[in-house]
Amino acid sequence: MYDELNKCYDKDVLLLVRMSAASIAGFILVFVESYIVMQLKGYKTIDFGGISPFVSIWSMNFFLVFSILTQVKHWYLAREEERETEYAKNDR
Repeated sequence: MYDELNKCYDKDVLLLVRMSAASIAGFILVFVESYIVMQLKGYKTIDFGGISPFVSIWSMNFFLVFSILTQVKHWYLAREEERETEYAKNDR
């Protein structure tokens, strides 16, 4: 019973870590993208047109980073599983 609760807790913590990292990275990406646009077009400032367009850009970046982090997690778990089976074969 304790192991099942611990696994559930670990999944929730990993989800929260991915969401936090995606939020922060998405926020940073907004400014990186803005800087690139400013340099390419020669602008001095960028007006997002209010909070709504800014939040929608941030949310697109959030989902982009979150999906990348999810794929990295799946790749890492598959790699760990392969290593465990490889070690189990070598132990025999």
